[in-house]
Amino acid sequence: MLAVLIAGVIALVATLIGTKFAISALVAKGYGQLIRDDGPTSHHTKRGTPTMGGLVIMFAVVLGYGSAKLITGYQPSASALLLLFLFLGLGFIGFLDDWIKISKQRSLGLRSKAKLIGQVVVGLVFAVLAIGLEDENGNTPITHAISFTRDIPAFTLPTVVLVLWVLFMIAATSNGVNLTDGLDGLATGASVMVFAAYLIINIWQSNQNCAREIVPKCYDVRDPLDLAVLAAALAGACFGFLWWNTSPAKIFMGDTGSLSLGGAMAGFALMTRTELLLVFLGGLFVIITLSVILQVGYFKLSGGKRIFRMAPLQHHFELLGWAEITIVVRFWIIAGLCVATGIGLFYWEWVVGAF
Repeated sequence: MLAVLIAGVIALVATLIGTKFAISALVAKGYGQLIRDDGPTSHHTKRGTPTMGGLVIMFAVVLGYGSAKLITGYQPSASALLLLFLFLGLGFIGFLDDWIKISKQRSLGLRSKAKLIGQVVVGLVFAVLAIGLEDENGNTPITHAISFTRDIPAFTLPTVVLVLWVLFMIAATSNGVNLTDGLDGLATGASVMVFAAYLIINIWQSNQNCAREIVPKCYDVRDPLDLAVLAAALAGACFGFLWWNTSPAKIFMGDTGSLSLGGAMAGFALMTRTELLLVFLGGLFVIITLSVILQVGYFKLSGGKRIFRMAPLQHHFELLGWAEITIVVRFWIIAGLCVATGIGLFYWEWVVGAF
């Protein structure tokens, strides 16, 4: 538990202090955000705001987790290292996207095909290693069964299908956070809640782990306490970054942050056996992603008509005249309710064995 506290505090302090210096450095280099002309006109005032703040989050997470391991003297687990690989790998793809936007002075970075290929390569390496790396008890970070609050034996997948499922989850969550990252602090604040939820889940699974004692309702999850340390680092880093990212934002996380954070959420869901529960824990990201899918689908089927004034959903409310801070706070409330529902379902299953 000491490692959990160390990781969270160091990551938080690292983003609180490090982001201030990053803002100064990025402004000096002229690495500012470009704004699309077809978006809400209120966003034009944000032109030139430093981006790529996700680099600070990535640095803080690695520093927080690494410091916790060094101070406590415990070795990093395979699960945590794989999750860090997924987090940093997707963050690198996001960095390339942000860098192209800045260097080419255009609002679009990597082409969608190139971004998808990068996500698939990182996801594929993660999936293969997570499925194949066994500990001394034969446990792997990811199992072949689809899970809700624990594995569902009736839904066991062949290896090839499992890899495709892992790739789908990574792409869905990373792009979901990316779509949500359109207003100051929105995605960052919601991410804090999700990672805090996984901190609670991992600690609970560690205390009720089958590796300690095989008892009814124990969790057959590998390395839950070390994953809790990483969850604390992620929650702390996002929380510290929010100081500078909340409205009016002094810096944006960019795709560097949104892709990495989304990938980390998928990794936690897969490794904690809460894959379908992520639909509830990350409910805000699901809602916003669905708004885009519905908008695009209806536009094509209806010959140019729209359900929303603009998608993703947060921009629809902007065009209705809602203040940005009002949208962010209300969406945070929705995110909090979704996380609370997910945690409630997780605990309910342990109490009554409902799922």
